[in-house]
Amino acid sequence: MLKLSGVAFTGLVAAAMPFAIPLAAAGATTLGPHAASCQNGGPAVIARVNGLKARTGVVRVQLYTDNKATFLEKKQYVERVDVAATRSGAMDICVPVPKAGRYAISVRHDVDGNGKTSRADGGGFSGNPSVSISDLALKRKPDINRVAFSVGNGARVVPVTLNYIQGLSFKPVGA
Repeated sequence: MLKLSGVAFTGLVAAAMPFAIPLAAAGATTLGPHAASCQNGGPAVIARVNGLKARTGVVRVQLYTDNKATFLEKKQYVERVDVAATRSGAMDICVPVPKAGRYAISVRHDVDGNGKTSRADGGGFSGNPSVSISDLALKRKPDINRVAFSVGNGARVVPVTLNYIQGLSFKPVGA
């Protein structure tokens, strides 16, 4: 099991993508127990999760403040949402935020849904930072300034591409 500052985590994104896209471009059904928060215009994040290698298990989104000291630390998230993997397409997972401000998200795909991290699991962050195997081995967190984003009074779509351990690297499936 790989640990990143107290949070089990296995794969990170290697390619940069646009950081956030307008809510109007969302299109997919918003998932999760807080979906109404995103549809009713409350401050929220829609984590647009792409690149699942399997359509099994659970996708977990954790929302953090932009505080470097608490980012990725155990039990320091503001909100956590677990959703069963969908059969196809991007997963738009709604995460409410307590108020407008700066936040960061981490996403983990627990492929077998057992709640334990394994080499098969994947993950990513808002901002899709590039993270190497040595970053994971040395438990280096992505720079909070690279992964943080602003949320206003409405919902903000933040794309995250999942990455998985493939040989000696972390990359999206098929890359």
